[in-house]
Amino acid sequence: MEGRTRTVAFVTLGCAKNEVDSRDMAALLAQAGYRIADDPERADAIIVNTCSFIQPATEESIEAILDAAALDGVRGGAVPLVVAGCMPARYGDELAAELPEAAAFVPCSREDSIAEVLDGLLGGPSACAAAPPADAAADGGPSAYVKISDGCDRFCSYCTIPFIRGRYHSFPQQDIQREVAALVAAGKREIVLVAQDTGRWGTDLPEPSTLAALVDTLAEAHPDTWFRLMYIQPEGITDELVDAVASHGNICSYLDIPLQHCNGDILKAMNRTGDAGRFLELIGRLRRDVPDVALRTTLICGFPGETEEQFEELCDFVEEAELDYVGIFPFSPEDGTRAAELPGQVDDDTKQERTQRLRDIADAVSSAVIARRVGRRVPVLVCGIEEDGQRFGRTQAQAPEVDGATFLDAGEPGDMPTCVITDTLIYEMEGEVCGR
Repeated sequence: MEGRTRTVAFVTLGCAKNEVDSRDMAALLAQAGYRIADDPERADAIIVNTCSFIQPATEESIEAILDAAALDGVRGGAVPLVVAGCMPARYGDELAAELPEAAAFVPCSREDSIAEVLDGLLGGPSACAAAPPADAAADGGPSAYVKISDGCDRFCSYCTIPFIRGRYHSFPQQDIQREVAALVAAGKREIVLVAQDTGRWGTDLPEPSTLAALVDTLAEAHPDTWFRLMYIQPEGITDELVDAVASHGNICSYLDIPLQHCNGDILKAMNRTGDAGRFLELIGRLRRDVPDVALRTTLICGFPGETEEQFEELCDFVEEAELDYVGIFPFSPEDGTRAAELPGQVDDDTKQERTQRLRDIADAVSSAVIARRVGRRVPVLVCGIEEDGQRFGRTQAQAPEVDGATFLDAGEPGDMPTCVITDTLIYEMEGEVCGR
């Protein structure tokens, strides 16, 4: 293969943070002379960027690896298959024996060396001239994710992230500003700030700062760009942050706050804090201080020791809180976590039954909350056009990939027209562009 341009295809599993990691690896490979291919069947190498947060995610990653391994080029030995990300970070040397189909394993901590790994597998560097760094990040629609920190120090009893990603560390503000500026220059209209624990950003820097200060600086520098905050633990919702969101029209009136449960005893067993009363007080404060704020959370059903009464408390909380979006998951006992060894493990049938019951409640509540948006005039970021010509986009109340879409009657991708919401269907909305 030496002496010709080589192509690399990515298969990315898991959350937005993995998407950022794949984008960063693609940028490094572009600078090293590789071209990024959309079709794994036509690539000279394939990178599967895995998720291993919970067992179902690990299983999905393994399925993707085996699908890639079944391609003719990989099966014949001409196309190396690289397994990157969370699985190598979590399972280490165990994977080599379990997945002999892979030519190399690159954990999260070694993703900066991806070009050297591929050079070694392919017998030398690619012959293509290096691409500008921004080229690898300029596609994918009008939104982009920017990771502002990595790792986590919380050690929730059910969570594998600290073992996969390591201890919490903030990325320097100047690096974040540089990345955001490049993405805005490449045409992005929305920047979604992500991390394992977004609200802690800046506390560990040599000159400590805050998430509020960071997003305030970004919003001032790019007034025509939306900034969206994801994965903020309840403790990270400070008065300073609430003021920043409320005072900038381009900081989305949207907060994703993973609560996980509302019962104080269950939260203590999770190595978390809070209870229903404190969470309802926080929700009330946000609705009072941030006009039209949309709120998302995640909840776990069937945590060890959860009684029927504690589950009913969770159901009552969801009804009373009237959140816009609720992600609900059955507890997954992950090897190496304290929660997997706790007494009172809930059987799978009960976990699934509780999860479905809570989902049904959340769907009914959230559908009614979203229906209240009918008649509102809101900006809509046009994200794409379907084959039949139907435009679709998102309001500030809808995060990419998880919260549904708004269908509208005009606009091109990247436009941000003002629309009046005319109808809703569960999590989807319809809007008409004003002034047509």
